[in-house]
Amino acid sequence: MGAGHAHKLYRHGHSPVHRLPPHCKLAAVFGFVLVVVSTPRDAVWAFGLYAALLAAVAAAARIPVGFLLKRLVIEVPFVAFALLMPFVVPGEQTTLLGVSVSVPGLWGAWNVLAKATLGVAASVLLASTTELRAVLLGLQRLKLPPLLVQIASFMIRYGDVITDEMRRMSIARRSRGFEARGVRQWGVLATSMGALFIRSYERGERVHLAMVSRGYAGTMPVIDEATADRTQWAYAATLPVLALAICLLGWTL
Repeated sequence: MGAGHAHKLYRHGHSPVHRLPPHCKLAAVFGFVLVVVSTPRDAVWAFGLYAALLAAVAAAARIPVGFLLKRLVIEVPFVAFALLMPFVVPGEQTTLLGVSVSVPGLWGAWNVLAKATLGVAASVLLASTTELRAVLLGLQRLKLPPLLVQIASFMIRYGDVITDEMRRMSIARRSRGFEARGVRQWGVLATSMGALFIRSYERGERVHLAMVSRGYAGTMPVIDEATADRTQWAYAATLPVLALAICLLGWTL
């Protein structure tokens, strides 16, 4: 998989959560999100308990609240969609803050906001405690199709390459006095995007030829073998198991 690859969401640490094998954390987060999505929307108290579970994980991982909240901004599109639901979903009407809104729409908005926020928070915690290279190793360990793992690996690496190329092109434009102030400059930006595409395509061809010349035949060698013992699996299973208990109570109470 090559050298370690850091990313902006990752927060270096030596907590018990950081030390868990990546495939254990991936399975735990997937199970937690699946349970959250399966919870009835009217069990409001259950979502509060889910949030408490994630707060406990964040505390165990020593992830500051501010760090986590800043990364939750990524769910803004879900929030915007949820805020529109009380006004567009038909059904019984009620008054909220002097505005007539739909009762089914309010429940739908709550359902989207609660479950999306918990899912994003769980994903952020996973990314904050697991390096991208470890995530790929975990996906391999969970028997995800090798082709999908390779595609994800190349996307991660080429994302940085393309970003650096865009930065260099931006510096070159500014050094020549270019400033994008309006529609008239869109032609230059479109030309730059075309040049970026051609450069990226050519770079991809060169890298592929280099890989083939070194014996690449469609599979990547596994350098590190991520393993986990029963204790680590039990530790990782704590989150989804407790969440499942809460979900079952939500359906029965």
